[in-house]
Amino acid sequence: MARRRLSHEGTLILDCEGLSKLLADDERVVALVAEARSRGMEAVISALTIIEAVHTRTNKARLTWLLSGLRVIPVGDEEARAASKLLMDAGLHGHKYAIDAAVAEAALRQHRPVVMLTSDVDDLHKLCGDRVRLVAV
Repeated sequence: MARRRLSHEGTLILDCEGLSKLLADDERVVALVAEARSRGMEAVISALTIIEAVHTRTNKARLTWLLSGLRVIPVGDEEARAASKLLMDAGLHGHKYAIDAAVAEAALRQHRPVVMLTSDVDDLHKLCGDRVRLVAV
């Protein structure tokens, strides 16, 4: 199976599904993260992604180890306001799309090009437009 190529340099951001699959040692996601790093891309996640991805069966030691190799982007007042604006501009409601909006807002602030590993391509495209390359995982 041919691997998908990522751009040189820039940022790779993982949403909940990206982090969940990395935690599960999913071969494709592990390969995409390794390739991104080999091309000089920084691997990042939103702090909210940790909350969304963790559950009672999460291997805490593996989570800690993986997080040590990712830059975790905090979400404060300024970021929350920007994410809210993305929601309004896309015509989406925060009750259902709050974390997606925070992840999208974080992605839009990163060094370009930005690639996101996600299972939610349609909704994140509404929030990011063409400014972030979305890779379905």
